[in-house]
Amino acid sequence: MTVRSMTGFARASGQDARFAWTWEARSVNARGLDVRCRVPGGFEAVEQAIRAAVGKRFHRGNVSIGLSIERVDGAEQTYRVNRALLEQVSALRRELGDLVDDSRPRLDGLLSIRGMLEPVPDAESDEERTARERAIAATGEDMLQALAAARAGEGARLAPVLDDHLSVLEALVGEASETAAAQPAALRARLEALVGVLLAAEPRLPEDRLAQEAALLVGKADVREELDRLRVHVGAARELLDEEDAIGRRLDFLCQELNREANTLCSKSADVALTRVGLAMKATIEQFREQIQNVE
Repeated sequence: MTVRSMTGFARASGQDARFAWTWEARSVNARGLDVRCRVPGGFEAVEQAIRAAVGKRFHRGNVSIGLSIERVDGAEQTYRVNRALLEQVSALRRELGDLVDDSRPRLDGLLSIRGMLEPVPDAESDEERTARERAIAATGEDMLQALAAARAGEGARLAPVLDDHLSVLEALVGEASETAAAQPAALRARLEALVGVLLAAEPRLPEDRLAQEAALLVGKADVREELDRLRVHVGAARELLDEEDAIGRRLDFLCQELNREANTLCSKSADVALTRVGLAMKATIEQFREQIQNVE
């Protein structure tokens, strides 16, 4: 089985002569793919590259990525105010002065704006900076590969659990098929009781009307179609578990169909034993649905 989970954690580190960096990524389940990436100022190009790489590797999941960088050459990193951004903020304050509180902004508030403080570039060539960005991006790719391996490992542990739920459901469908053999007897008793009440009622219903009602009741109580569809859906779920692609959404749809058939079977049941099996089916389907919420 090739089930992949949406849960995982990974870390990767690297360094050059001046800087050391560490990537970390955490992934949890989500309906779609949601990527959140935080990198130090000045490394926006690296962020774009990593975001693009995440989109190529994963289909679903809430992926949070962080990059930390520190100097290792002993030199102190210095920062400067981004004058262009400061002017934009000041101009916006003047423009909105009549609409919002016009109190003077505090220094700590200004400095907390992302990008307001930017590192002073070192005296190094463009080639050196470009090489460092490529090295950082390559480490990020290593981190994403480790995250994919972690999600695959979690999926490998989840696959037998899903398979067990399907096996239980298959057994319940078989039990329901055997139990349904008692359905005609239970239905006959129910029908005889109903006919007795109708025959005793005044005014009496015509015999042909009674026959129509009896045929309708028998037809509604036939559960063979529901059992056949349950078998088909279970088989489709097993086939999905062997696919290489993302299968979470399709498994979720199958769960809805399985639950629909189990509900119909319970509503048609005229036998206590068959109803009990139908309720067990619904419980198993719900357990299966809870597990696949974490499947990519």
